[in-house]
Amino acid sequence: MSLDPALVEDPFEFQNLLGYRITDWSEGYARWKLPITEKLGNRYGLTHGGVYASLLDTTMGFAGCYTGDPEKRLLGMTLSLNVNYLGQPKGKVLIAEGHKTGGGRKTFFAEALISDDTGARIASGTGVFRYRSA
Repeated sequence: MSLDPALVEDPFEFQNLLGYRITDWSEGYARWKLPITEKLGNRYGLTHGGVYASLLDTTMGFAGCYTGDPEKRLLGMTLSLNVNYLGQPKGKVLIAEGHKTGGGRKTFFAEALISDDTGARIASGTGVFRYRSA
């Protein structure tokens, strides 16, 4: 798997705030990585659950919006997001992989899993998304 540099968009502000980056994107699939930093922690010093939810949401949205053409952007709006917290990271980088699982002309369904660079499973999610014009 690889990422065509022509498809990489400038980071959006929230993406810059959290620090995650897309590393692979193809038909029905997306992968994002996020280094674990202190700024992502909750009051216990653990990565905040909202970080996982945001990473899952973005990964699934991109998985369903691949066109392969930088001139033809497709956007998705989240209609429903379910998150399951599975464990705590042991490594230093979160890796989210998402897959489009179905849908039609106006909506799509996706699932994603976050693991870390040691292979520990951290969180999973499912979502329903509506296509939007660019």
